[in-house]
Amino acid sequence: MQNWTPDSWRTKPIVQQPVYPDQAQLAAVENELTNLPPLVFAGEIRSLKAQLAEVAKGNAFLLQGGDCAESFAEFNANKIRDTFKVLLQMAVVLTFAGSCPVVKIGRMAGQFAKPRSAGTETIDGIELPSYRGDIINGIDFTAEARTPDPQRLLRAYHQAASTQNLLRAFAQGGLADLTQVHKWNLGFVEQSPLGEKYQHLADQIDQALGFMRSCGIHPENTPQLHETTLYTSHEALLLGYEEALTRQDSLTDDWYDCSAHMLWIGDRTRQPDHAHVEFLRGVKNPVGVKVGPTTSTDDLMQLLDTLNPENEAGRITLIARMGADKITDHLPALVRAVKAEGRQVIWSSDPMHGNTIKASSGYKTRSVDAVLKEMKGFFEVHNAEGTHAGGVHFEMTGHNVTECIGGAYQITEAGLADRYDTFCDPRLNGEQSLELAFLIADTLKVARGNGK
Repeated sequence: MQNWTPDSWRTKPIVQQPVYPDQAQLAAVENELTNLPPLVFAGEIRSLKAQLAEVAKGNAFLLQGGDCAESFAEFNANKIRDTFKVLLQMAVVLTFAGSCPVVKIGRMAGQFAKPRSAGTETIDGIELPSYRGDIINGIDFTAEARTPDPQRLLRAYHQAASTQNLLRAFAQGGLADLTQVHKWNLGFVEQSPLGEKYQHLADQIDQALGFMRSCGIHPENTPQLHETTLYTSHEALLLGYEEALTRQDSLTDDWYDCSAHMLWIGDRTRQPDHAHVEFLRGVKNPVGVKVGPTTSTDDLMQLLDTLNPENEAGRITLIARMGADKITDHLPALVRAVKAEGRQVIWSSDPMHGNTIKASSGYKTRSVDAVLKEMKGFFEVHNAEGTHAGGVHFEMTGHNVTECIGGAYQITEAGLADRYDTFCDPRLNGEQSLELAFLIADTLKVARGNGK
């Protein structure tokens, strides 16, 4: 923490930032944000870190998922509810079928900004700034929409606050009641073969709950059966927004970024001497680091030294995003180096970002088969190295979208246009997400000696 302040990142080189034409307006908006209430609280963040410490020790599993990028236009209660329900489905499959406690974190209530491969894009000879997420600019290809607007930070904050409020209500208000597992199925999932598999699992849970009730254990006297906790996370990309929501805890005097419970650094912004690492080294939140095929062992060790000098369990999650054909080539050396140094980290698999392709129709998409292949490779590497495959990180939604090809419904390239709703990258729909949850559960059962 030497020489760190919430704004010390401003003295470092920085990438992936928009250029605001009105700096005075930007400063005024950031100042307004500093006076608004925090979106999450230090005590909640400490609770998450304690649970993630159990994941790091191999005693639990991390499930992290949600939108590629939240949008202003698609913001509504039903969309939030449906994504929440899919995360619950996935968690109950992992917990019950995999015999493993699950820590649930949503890519929600703040996942507005996106890094881009280029600062501008050109269409029909017209060059404009790239769309960087609704917190920065608009998706329409016009000069007005693509001009970064500081007022969008305030709109993003208020949408995040509403989303946090609704998620807390869903988690604590009965929607997560285990006696309602049959009702969590979405209509399009219910009609698929996976829906039948999920219903069979729900029947088993009903039987177990019936036995527990006969023993005097039921939701009325055991809150864990009636409610849950869903933490929130996003990529800490727009550092002016993150700084404005950073608060000093009155109990510990530690600094917390109160925009979300967990933040992560992307593969494009993890330079050890740059602004994003500088900012996140000083806040006490759990921090994720995306680890791609270009990550060297030296880079990784330097990042761990900077971000977690005390080697605190629960502080760092390394999110591998290599690509299906690269995971078994690039990941083992990193896993061995981390193990040899005795670093306490969570290894999580992001099987989405390394597997983006362009369909002949022009749509960006991902193959469910490639996603499954990378995830299987991730577990195989950890099994071979004697380390713990601690979690998964998905871009997914509760809506019945057709953005990733394959899966039990066998979405084809020709069918992508049916319901291609994403503002940025393609997401798994609920049925595809559930398919992956069952695969992970089977893998966990074998890893824990509960299955063959």
